[in-house]
Amino acid sequence: MNKKVLGALVVLAGVLVFTGFVEMQKDNKKTEVPTVGVLQFMSHPALDQIYLGLREGLKEGGYKVGTDVKIDFQNAQGDQSNLKTMSTRFADEKAAVSVGIATPAAVAVANTVKDAPVVFSASTNPLGAKLVKSYTHPGGNVTGVSDQAPLKDQLKMMQALMPNLKTVGIIYTSSDDSATTEASKFEKLAKAAGLTVKKTSIASSNDLNQTSLQLVQNHNVDAVFVPTDNTIAGAMTTLIQNTDEAGVPVFPTVDTMVEQGGVAAESINQKKIGVETGKMIAKLLDGSKPADTPVEFMKQGDLVINKAQAKKLGITIPAEYASKAKYVENEVK
Repeated sequence: MNKKVLGALVVLAGVLVFTGFVEMQKDNKKTEVPTVGVLQFMSHPALDQIYLGLREGLKEGGYKVGTDVKIDFQNAQGDQSNLKTMSTRFADEKAAVSVGIATPAAVAVANTVKDAPVVFSASTNPLGAKLVKSYTHPGGNVTGVSDQAPLKDQLKMMQALMPNLKTVGIIYTSSDDSATTEASKFEKLAKAAGLTVKKTSIASSNDLNQTSLQLVQNHNVDAVFVPTDNTIAGAMTTLIQNTDEAGVPVFPTVDTMVEQGGVAAESINQKKIGVETGKMIAKLLDGSKPADTPVEFMKQGDLVINKAQAKKLGITIPAEYASKAKYVENEVK
């Protein structure tokens, strides 16, 4: 074999090896499974339902967890220092999409992850929390699904179930932006309807026992309204124990809080919020940009009534509400 032929064969072999390497790299990229970082603010039934729904929504969007996408799930357990550490984890591992369930988690992730899509799930006031600049055109790397409750329907329902309602108490966590926003909106609606409002707040779950006792014992409230509040949701049994002893019904905005002893809610379904969040994540994984992905809102609540609690507190459900309600039977002993 002459030198020219040998040289040509060497060059050809080199080209084939290089081509094979390039194709192998392409195949690796094709099979690379993206990671979605999910940071949940704390454990309680409402937020847990959102996470379950998120996984279902991803599947509906074409991403099976464990096969088409990996989830790095982190739970801050209500600890602010954990929020920063866990958000940094998502940035360091270059998660394809990072998610914050509840406003504190969403804000922590958005403040940390700047070069990849961020999705909030269950933020009542994304504009106030400075997560987005606009609901229709978020404009940055953040978009998501809001959990604004239908407060007008909530108040109307409360008045229907309690025709003699005159004074309503409101209790919320002062550091929770979502809870503060809803508490203020509900206060305005209640006052406009001619009701007297007694509003009080807690700094942490440690305050809930004493503050709720003072609310029901010293202010002569006929009912208590609880906004979408993660801290109170995590300590709902404490609130219900005190309100039950005083014979005062509690009307939260979340279905799982009705199951824990609330009387009724025009509730946004938490699992549906999660499903919509999962679908949005799938769109972003497919190439959609957060800046051009409008914030989604759950436009209609579901009436949820705790029949046992209503009966225990002497509340009769009007026929128009009884016929359309979803009932839970849990009663706090």
